[in-house]
Amino acid sequence: MKTKTMLKKLKLSQNDFEEISEAVRKVESKTTGEIEAAITAESAHYAFWELLASVCISVLVFAVLLPFAGKISSVYERITWTQRIWALPALYGFVCFVSVSASFYLFNIPALDRIVIPRIVRTASVTRRAMRHFTESGIYETAEHSGILIFVSYLERQVRIVADRGISAKISPDLWKIISDELAADIKSGSAKTGFINAIEKCGDLLAQNFPAHEENPDELPDGLTVLEDAEWY
Repeated sequence: MKTKTMLKKLKLSQNDFEEISEAVRKVESKTTGEIEAAITAESAHYAFWELLASVCISVLVFAVLLPFAGKISSVYERITWTQRIWALPALYGFVCFVSVSASFYLFNIPALDRIVIPRIVRTASVTRRAMRHFTESGIYETAEHSGILIFVSYLERQVRIVADRGISAKISPDLWKIISDELAADIKSGSAKTGFINAIEKCGDLLAQNFPAHEENPDELPDGLTVLEDAEWY
């Protein structure tokens, strides 16, 4: 899935991005914790699973056509008045090629993609991508190890909230699961901006309770919603 397609489906405008950034700034003014929000169209390229499903469809088409080989040959001979040994294999090969190509194209449609990609693969891919961004963005190296990543992967329809070790020692992971589920529900209902802002505010409330702001409270990470465009090739 392309990033532009994802943003169009989410209906996120530039003004929405600014409101999300302001929500992060407001929350972080009350805590030494840091919040990073990120979204990606998909957490991995699933070409292997799409191609595998397409080949399976092609095999099924071949199996359906096989019993009709005699009739197909007869029709060909009546039309052309000739008999070609290579004609039937060529026709079957062409049909299989077309079925693979058409199926591969169709399986790039998100709704069908989620069907052919095993859930365990999607879940693992989202987790890996979230942890990768957690590391690359520097969330893990804040002064008090109080950084949080709110990560959304659109194709897989999954949300991850990853907290640094300083937070994990004080706040139960069950609370992040509740916030994640609420954000996922908001995105599903078409309220992406509201969902992100609510998730940021709830995470901020938990951080403020456990990591209250000091007199000096530097902003260690960029604020706002980061759009990731580089999916993993696996």
